[in-house]
Amino acid sequence: MTELADATSRSHPSGLDGWLRQRLLAQLATLAHGELHLVDAWGERRLGAPAADGLAVRVQVDDPAFYRAVAAQGSVGAGEAYIEGHWRCDDLVALVRLLLRNRDLLDGMENGLARLGGLALRGWAALRRNTRAGARRNIAAHYDLGNDFFGLFLSPDLMYSSALFEQPDDTLEIASTRKLDRICRRLDLRPGMRVVEIGSGWGGFAVHAATHYGCHVTTTTISREQHALARARIDAAGVGDLVDLRLDDYRDLDGRYDRLVSIEMIEAIGARYLDTYFAKLCTLLEPDGLALLQAITIEDHRYAQARDSVDYIKRFVFPGSFIPSLAAMLDAKTRTGDLQLIGQDDFGLSYARTLQLWRERFLARLPDVHAQGFDEAFVRMWTFYLAYCEGGFRERSIGVSHLLMARPGYRPASGSAVPAA
Repeated sequence: MTELADATSRSHPSGLDGWLRQRLLAQLATLAHGELHLVDAWGERRLGAPAADGLAVRVQVDDPAFYRAVAAQGSVGAGEAYIEGHWRCDDLVALVRLLLRNRDLLDGMENGLARLGGLALRGWAALRRNTRAGARRNIAAHYDLGNDFFGLFLSPDLMYSSALFEQPDDTLEIASTRKLDRICRRLDLRPGMRVVEIGSGWGGFAVHAATHYGCHVTTTTISREQHALARARIDAAGVGDLVDLRLDDYRDLDGRYDRLVSIEMIEAIGARYLDTYFAKLCTLLEPDGLALLQAITIEDHRYAQARDSVDYIKRFVFPGSFIPSLAAMLDAKTRTGDLQLIGQDDFGLSYARTLQLWRERFLARLPDVHAQGFDEAFVRMWTFYLAYCEGGFRERSIGVSHLLMARPGYRPASGSAVPAA
């Protein structure tokens, strides 16, 4: 990113703004593990200390409304102020990483008046629970941005989930296909198997599994935008006889299947429905069935705090969402059925690279983004979202895993043990 220009305030700073600025600087006084250079109408301040990896970031506050937003709603307020153009940064990912390295200071931003703002946000979130009707509204809020929009930055298979990188020169397309093949091999998919997928996306997995592994896939989504394009892609691939595409809530699926797949769909169900989700996995699987979940995860010790609060993602990007921890998922599957975890593979740094490539592709297509009717505020919102997530994965605050689970009757086919990752 080009060097930021000299700071120019859009509104005359007040005495209150100055006080709120000093309050924020005091909260960040013990910043460590990196450097923060702040430029605003009052001048320049340097915080932190040099880090071994050279992590440093420059933030320019163009409007003192930024300080009011942080005071009122903490980190969510800071994110909203970015959307509104009140501040800029030379490296958003580095800023997220620096704040995560100073988690105690970041948590401190949620105190005071921001605590009241947090209560208001939780009230807002409570109105967006994932009942059957609520889930459709929440999914539409994100995916009804349009298929053409997502096509601007995703790989051609339209997989909106982490790819799996192994080599420095892997393209997004290569890494995405590798991820799909890894899932199919971990499930030991074979021709004739009946597979159910919870969360179709745009049909990428269903087409891949039917085309390359010859199995029959029943897949469902509640996004009408996704359903329409998935239908067209399934037909274009010539696998309509092998793929049963539905527009149903996962809770309404029935039947028994040999294998189950759910790729980054668990995050959309809402924490209060975790038991419902795992109970459904059990009822859909044959007694000797296998399931593979690709799930974004948060640290076990931070799960409850994150579950009960509203962050930037829940507020502006994925209403009704949450990030589960491994412990929360294992507890839920134990309470609700007989699934056993038989394998876990974490590949969080692959997600960081996936998000980096999505962000680079998105920014390279800004003329097309604007041509689709999206304004600069949306561009800032989406850029911050992708950088926010990338920073989380790079600092291991969040991860992504393949969780392989089996019903009690599962035994590897003779001579074909489930391959390791």
